[in-house]
Formats: sequence, structure tokens, C-alpha cells
Amino acid sequence: MIVNIVLYQPEIPPNTGNIARTCACTGASLHLIRPLGFSTDEKAVRRAGLDYWDKLDIHYYDSLKELFEKYPEHNFYFSTNFADNHHTEVSYQVDDFLVFGKETAGLPDYILEEYPQQCIRIPMRDNIRSLNLSNSVSIVLYEALRQVDFPELI
Repeated sequence: MIVNIVLYQPEIPPNTGNIARTCACTGASLHLIRPLGFSTDEKAVRRAGLDYWDKLDIHYYDSLKELFEKYPEHNFYFSTNFADNHHTEVSYQVDDFLVFGKETAGLPDYILEEYPQQCIRIPMRDNIRSLNLSNSVSIVLYEALRQVDFPELI
């Protein structure tokens, strides 16, 4: 693992497909929190043309709690429009977890309340709701990779 991308209950298959491709290109692990808004069985993946799916380090969980319990010593950063910290104000380390919420509702409120110092946001104009999920993942992931000097990437 270089960096870990976590998608909390993703709903839109093309977003997850784009994020999966980004993870395959960078060596980031992809962690999906159920329920998913789509199938990731072999037939569905093949039909979607995700020919890089087998190159992913992918993991599935039934809850964020399960993920936290599996990696208790790791750093988690939660991307949300409601954070004070910009994504560039964090000092990322190898094996950190970057967590992104579902497209229609974001992350659960308890995350924002329990982990305010680990919540990050991408700066944007105040009259725009949000960036596309796959774009947000790419922006934050590449900042984290830049900070750790792009290990294993050419």
C-alpha cells in the first residue's frame, strides 16, 4: 500500500470505475464500504469494460467501523465540504487512508463530529455544490502522493 482510498457507500458505477483506474495507475489500494449502488461481480466488471480491475488491490467492508477496527494505527482523513482544513494543509504519510462519502449524501454526520481535525476539503467557490467524486479523489490522492515523493511511480 502506498495510499488507501476509501469510498463510503458509492452509488454511481462510472465514478467508482474512474477511481478504480486511478488507483490501478498509482498503486493506491481501494476500500469499498457497503452497500454499493452497483455490482462488482466478474460479469458486471467485464461488461463495464474495467480491464484493469484485476490490477487493483481492492477490499470490501460492511461498515466504516469494520475498516477502523482493521487499521487502528493508521491515519484517516475525511473529505467533506464542511471541513476547515484544506487538503493541502495535511502532512500525509505512506499508508494513510483518504475517505470519501457517497455522491448524494457525503459522509455520515458522526464522522464530521468525531473527527473534525481529520476532515479536509478541496477549496472551491462557495456557490458551487461540489466537484465530481472521481475528480475529488484524484486531487487529494495526487497531493498525498506528491508529499510522499510518488513512491513506486515513474
